[in-house]
Amino acid sequence: MIRTVLGNGVVRRVGGALLTLLGVAVVVFVMLRAIPGNQITANLGTEAAALTPAQQEALRSYYGLDQPLVVQFFSWLGNLLTGNLGYSARNQTSVLELTASSLPVTLELAVLSIVLALVIGVPLGMLSASKPNSVRDGAGQVVGLAGLSIPAFLLGSLLLSVFASRFGYNPNGRAYATFFSNPALNLQQMLMPSFVLAFGIAAPIMRTTRTAVLEVRSEDFIRTARAKGVPPRRLQVRHVLRNALVPIVTMTGLQFGYLLGGAVVVEQIFSIPGIGRQVLLGIQQKEYALVQSTVLVIALAFVIVNLLTDLLYRAIDPRVRAS
Repeated sequence: MIRTVLGNGVVRRVGGALLTLLGVAVVVFVMLRAIPGNQITANLGTEAAALTPAQQEALRSYYGLDQPLVVQFFSWLGNLLTGNLGYSARNQTSVLELTASSLPVTLELAVLSIVLALVIGVPLGMLSASKPNSVRDGAGQVVGLAGLSIPAFLLGSLLLSVFASRFGYNPNGRAYATFFSNPALNLQQMLMPSFVLAFGIAAPIMRTTRTAVLEVRSEDFIRTARAKGVPPRRLQVRHVLRNALVPIVTMTGLQFGYLLGGAVVVEQIFSIPGIGRQVLLGIQQKEYALVQSTVLVIALAFVIVNLLTDLLYRAIDPRVRAS
């Protein structure tokens, strides 16, 4: 029975994920066409005004802009189903190759940011919940409010300026190094952008942890365990934190999915060649295929992360398996 319920739940979520991806594809396709200009004007600039009508028509045909929007959409969608994400004329390579090189960079940045956010947010949330309305609780709330209030671009620019001007330390000023080519330089280049992103997402994780811990601490089994003389550290880790994991895991999954597409500003500030920066450059250059396919890849990654998160907290808490 449980397997049947789980199977039906997974099927429903996969179906919802496919509809979500289709909706993202439609929205991105329409919004790109609503932006003034096209790939011809982006490539030629003011020289596009000097083109003859025949030249303009030839270029429109070359880029596929002469076809109706419905034909363009389903042509792009059909290519996606065959693994063809399109071609970047400016980079002279396929979008698949560009994505294959930039997606691992963003994944590394997201994983490091999530790890730092958990290291900051979970202990801080548990510390705040240990004595509600106390000084430590107030301090934790202030840190959380700062994380929610300070924009990533401001914190990133500030850190970069301070370390570069005061200490002469700017590893991001050098050419980007992958982890396998130069692990030491790669970790240095990832440290500041990871902290900037982690500081922002540690706040909701901290607040979620605090709320979940306070709720669990009010349960009868916690009072029973405390009355039986369970050591405080064991009580916090094995009883309180373990039973508060579901909302923490859910929030972490949501934040991880956000990082895959929300790191555009940070990647641009620190010159990280990730998938967010790829989208930004594609928008500036009006490369429809590059932006459309990359955004869809981000949406797919977001959907997969949320689906895995859903399955994970179902495995953690048997009470939600039948939902």
